[in-house]
Amino acid sequence: MGSDSRIVVIGAGMAGARLARGLAPVCEVTLLGEEPYAPYNRVLLAEVLAGRYGPEVIALPPVPAGRAAVRRGVRAVRIDRAARTVHCADGTAVAYDRLVLATGSNPVLPPLRGVNVAGGRLPDGVHPFRTLDDCLALAATARRGTRAVVIGGGLLGVSAARALAERGADVVLVHQGAALMDRHLDPAAGALVRRHLEDLGVEVHTECRARGLRHDGSTAAVSGVELADGFVLDADCAVLACGVRPRTGLATAAGLEVRQGIVIDDELRTSDPYIHAVGDCAEHAGTVYGVAAAALEQADALTAVLTSDLTSDLSADLSAGLPPGPLPETAAGAGETAPVEGPEAVPVVGPGGPRGPRYTGTRALTRLTLSGSGSFDIAAFGEPTPLPGDDVVQLADATRGAYRKVVVRGDRLVGGVLLGDLDTVGALARAWEGDEPVPAAPLLHLLTTNGGS
Repeated sequence: MGSDSRIVVIGAGMAGARLARGLAPVCEVTLLGEEPYAPYNRVLLAEVLAGRYGPEVIALPPVPAGRAAVRRGVRAVRIDRAARTVHCADGTAVAYDRLVLATGSNPVLPPLRGVNVAGGRLPDGVHPFRTLDDCLALAATARRGTRAVVIGGGLLGVSAARALAERGADVVLVHQGAALMDRHLDPAAGALVRRHLEDLGVEVHTECRARGLRHDGSTAAVSGVELADGFVLDADCAVLACGVRPRTGLATAAGLEVRQGIVIDDELRTSDPYIHAVGDCAEHAGTVYGVAAAALEQADALTAVLTSDLTSDLSADLSAGLPPGPLPETAAGAGETAPVEGPEAVPVVGPGGPRGPRYTGTRALTRLTLSGSGSFDIAAFGEPTPLPGDDVVQLADATRGAYRKVVVRGDRLVGGVLLGDLDTVGALARAWEGDEPVPAAPLLHLLTTNGGS
């Protein structure tokens, strides 16, 4: 890779934008974003829906000008691997030396009767909750007294229900599982989340499956959500929060290896050595993380990989007597930390000896802060269900709606759930993310307000 390398990034979400910012000072980068907006922090969409932030507040830091081009509202439709060219829906084509797929994920549309009408278009009043357009459409619909039904009680559905309730809507949350956020929390923690939502006026139904949508005969807009037992919930709008799946269509059409996500190795490289993938679309060592922390860590790791390659090529150019290109300004050495763009720094994978930088996986907490009056913070990681021989430390405060539990195996944390007013996860987060031994203090100290800091 020479100093005139052309890197094209498809996808201007959090991972793609982070990568473009890291590479812009040293490479010719083109960032293709399908949405018309500047890159934004998708994690904060619920804050926009609740009315606490304007859309401009969640914009990410801009990609530095100069050798970087950010193209908004441009959809990539085909990858020509032989010609190393990306073809776009607007008729343009962009050549690359290295291509990065940061295509993210699509919302899962549940198999409900009445979802796919009008040639595959969702009925009026039916919204996923994945993009800023989704968020703005919901915000325009939801007002005091609006009847809103949220289908799905995972992290996304809980966030949407809370935000809609804060806008004054009459919200019903329907979840097929036995407890809310059952992918991340144990039943006791899920029960506290339910109580928190019910205190806000949200009507919660668990072990309850939505079967179909009812439509207004004159407008074809949604008028109700039909449950499996035949009961119909009146609805002015319905939110589909049934999870996401990796967006892999471009990769599949290009002949790349795809399983659950686009398969990548420790250099974030796909089955084509000139194409990499990061974020929600990528599958590393059999895992699709689907969380922002992993997407950002992968973007930082790939920045280190590509700038390391650039440094190697620069050395080769100097050995051959060629004029040097620009030195990388953002390549991080071992043990360095990327600039903080959110509440916590994300470690950058540094050079790994003669094999160069590597990404070896992410150990991150899943965090959700339900802001506003009566802030409620959720943090979950690892395996919250203990195995025989594990140590379990648990604290519950029904009065304050707080719940804290960690599972320790030997001298390592293997899982935990924290709910309530958490100023910081502190030492608990560091021990988990770094796979470090738990602090020498008594285990109960891990569950104090500041996480043992």
